[in-house]
Amino acid sequence: MNTSLFSRLSRIVLFTLAFGASHTALAGKPYQHFLTGDGSNAVLPKPAFPSLVLMGGGPDVDAAFKWMIQKSGGGNFVVIRATGTDAYNPYIYDMGGVRSVETLIIPSRTAASDPFVLERVRNAEAVFIAGGDQSDYMRYWKDTPLDTALQELANRNIPIGGTSAGLAVLGQFIYTGENQSVTSPEALANPYNKNVTLGRDFLTLPTMGRVITDSHLDTRDRIGRLVAFLGRIVQDGWSGTARGLGVDVETALLVENGQAQRVGLGSVYFLQTVGLPQVCAPKTPLTYRNVGVQRLSGSGSFDLNNWAGYGSTTNYAISAVQGVLSSTQPGGSVY
Repeated sequence: MNTSLFSRLSRIVLFTLAFGASHTALAGKPYQHFLTGDGSNAVLPKPAFPSLVLMGGGPDVDAAFKWMIQKSGGGNFVVIRATGTDAYNPYIYDMGGVRSVETLIIPSRTAASDPFVLERVRNAEAVFIAGGDQSDYMRYWKDTPLDTALQELANRNIPIGGTSAGLAVLGQFIYTGENQSVTSPEALANPYNKNVTLGRDFLTLPTMGRVITDSHLDTRDRIGRLVAFLGRIVQDGWSGTARGLGVDVETALLVENGQAQRVGLGSVYFLQTVGLPQVCAPKTPLTYRNVGVQRLSGSGSFDLNNWAGYGSTTNYAISAVQGVLSSTQPGGSVY
């Protein structure tokens, strides 16, 4: 090979390597996007009423997703999360009734401000917030353009749902989980435990004002910490009254225009405070008497507007006295 040809080939190789490296750098995105189906924008009528899916974690509830698809009218179903995979794509798409399912992994405030992410979210006919770590959602998404886009969807009655960590951010008040997850005994023994981290106002959703949610209620024995969260909210002056909404695993609450039904295997618990806690102070066991509980099981219904259950609903009161729970149910069971 002559020197001139070798020189030209060398320059071509160097240019190709340089271009390839530059192209890879430019292709780097702060988010991940996975699409199943036809991702072209569907233009559908605005739903008549707002709807929510409040899911308690664990195995997903097929009936809840099918209901959410039906309320959306089809079109583009978007799943958002900060970590994880696109496992929801085939699961939801195979149910039918949607044009596409896409997962956006949004692990930073930069990603939550990206024009592509915002476009895909704004074009959604339904949005579901996956499980994970709600502290990520608060840290990466709160007060970002993504937060604004989600609120715009809610204002247009686009169905919104969440499970586990995704459920945690749907109430006005939020257990943020910024430190180690707090247990019921820890929260009841000291409602100002460093792991009782509370936030507020990620989204403003119909009928979710004054509400704090919790998931995995039965399997992780979380009703005690939910009572402690309510005590803190009232004691700290965030609200004169507060409401807790706890959901068992493999269970979902389907809410349309404030009217709710339960699907899945477990129960949903609706708590409401009565006045201030008797004792709610740092390093002191909680005393908070007569927090109202309505447990929705079976085929009953619940009106979130009036905070009242109908049909298969059990009513009782729960009390924390020096950090120990009891209830007015026979045998004193708190569930």
